[in-house]
Amino acid sequence: MVEGLKKIRKIRNLNQQKVAMDLNISREALSHYENGRREPSLDMLVKMSKYYNVSIDYLITGKNFGE
Repeated sequence: MVEGLKKIRKIRNLNQQKVAMDLNISREALSHYENGRREPSLDMLVKMSKYYNVSIDYLITGKNFGE
């Protein structure tokens, strides 16, 4: 589901542990989100969107709105 999540983390040159700590979730939870084994809640998508300074659309599709 969240195609852009792993993409933006790699673009920003961040590891899963750093992002997980910053978002106050486990590294395993982040891995599940990135690999489509679990879907983040809307609240978590909002947190991630603010953290990475990208739209929720980008996190979900890996593309900017209108692409």
